[in-house]
Amino acid sequence: MMRKALGRGLEALIPAAPPAPEKTETAPAAPLRVPLQKIRPNHLQPRRYFDPEKLAELSASIKEHGLAQPIVVSYDAGSDTYELIAGERRLRASELAGLKEVEVVVRTPRDDQQRLALALIENLQREDLNPIEEALGYLRLMKEFHISQTDLGRVVGKAKSTISNTLRLLELPVDIQKALESGQLSEAHGRALLMVQDGLERHRLFELAVAQQLSVREVEALARQIEAGGTLEARGNEAPARRPERPADLVALEGDLQQRLGTKVEIKTGKDPKKGSITIHFYSLDDFDKVLKVLKK
Repeated sequence: MMRKALGRGLEALIPAAPPAPEKTETAPAAPLRVPLQKIRPNHLQPRRYFDPEKLAELSASIKEHGLAQPIVVSYDAGSDTYELIAGERRLRASELAGLKEVEVVVRTPRDDQQRLALALIENLQREDLNPIEEALGYLRLMKEFHISQTDLGRVVGKAKSTISNTLRLLELPVDIQKALESGQLSEAHGRALLMVQDGLERHRLFELAVAQQLSVREVEALARQIEAGGTLEARGNEAPARRPERPADLVALEGDLQQRLGTKVEIKTGKDPKKGSITIHFYSLDDFDKVLKVLKK
């Protein structure tokens, strides 16, 4: 079931082409290794922001464990080069890691519309975009293919309400959108800010959330208070105190695990610091298999 869910999005949007009578150099069936210097950027790249710190973390992981999943490209026989379709973050991290070549999967989109769909769906299914990029990606797919939110939900394997909530983030002012892009605030923070109808109060709450690193629940509570007739000005000095920073050794351990496993790892503790949980994220079945291999060593 999981493999079907991960792979059905593109086929639902773009019908599979009939099989070619013979294999051609432009569409090899299996991954191949290509020099980095022969891969050029995607002129329709949906990503707008690349976090330098996360890029460095991914680069360290690739240097240690290799590239977990091939990047997706198209082949241009005229120039004997490849244009990136999906995986620019992985490509940049591979360059930082000093790799001379990477494994790629070659696809042959019919036109820019199909190329855009490939790039967006690949990133959306890998959850590799920030909330604003994701919202813009949904919007572009809906406009390019003239489909509804319900149809788009079926394509990317998400509920219509999820699509709708993400698209609503585009109603936020530019400065709040930039905070979501850079990771200062999460998508859930953005949805909480949308609860506030008054633009001035919403912006005050936004500034407070960033300055004091408020949790989503804290922002939601303040948003409900504002909508009930209160204001942040009336709170005076009652604003929640900034939460204590996480222990440095815990953050370091988290980073070490992320580097070893090649994926995002979260360590959470309760009131008793001796107890807690470790969450290991994976974004494809290849990622999952790779984590299992590392754990079994």
